[in-house]
Amino acid sequence: MGPVRWLWLALFLLPAFAQGGYAWIVVLGAAQYGGRPSPALERRLQAALALYQKGLAPRIAVAGGKAPGDAWSEGEVGCRYLARRGVPREALLCETLSQNTYENLLFLKPHLQGPILLVTDAPHLPRALFLARLLGLEAGGYPVPGPYPLSYWVREALYRLWLYLGLRPLPGGLKPPPPSASRTPGSPPKAP
Repeated sequence: MGPVRWLWLALFLLPAFAQGGYAWIVVLGAAQYGGRPSPALERRLQAALALYQKGLAPRIAVAGGKAPGDAWSEGEVGCRYLARRGVPREALLCETLSQNTYENLLFLKPHLQGPILLVTDAPHLPRALFLARLLGLEAGGYPVPGPYPLSYWVREALYRLWLYLGLRPLPGGLKPPPPSASRTPGSPPKAP
């Protein structure tokens, strides 16, 4: 990624770095494979763990449901990964039903009080922040660095344009899932 793009991203996200005192760190969903985080999900979880250890928030929420045929959800796998690295189970919230970024945030919203810090890939973060604010969440963001192809940046820019034009994030209306869709803090994630 060129220096101009990094400068733009830094200026866009500078307020997130200047703030502290978040109520939650929110790890947005990414794939898991057989109970293990994909490289993308692992990068997000590692970033969230480092931010948690620096004291930016006392709790971490991990979002993401199951792909067809999967035994575990992204949320379960992410919570288990963080618990194994020392995050107390009572500091974790595992959302296990969402299928996309909008649902990640929509399904977590009833459980989140106070400002949140979204943790996701750098190209994905601007859209995630837009959706969070659209849902009325007070959100900052942390862009996880990585070797992202130009096609990822372009796809995310097109998604943002879609949203900026006032088009719905998803066709049709969505209803939040029942309260059982997310484990409350203190409820342990299931191990594979």
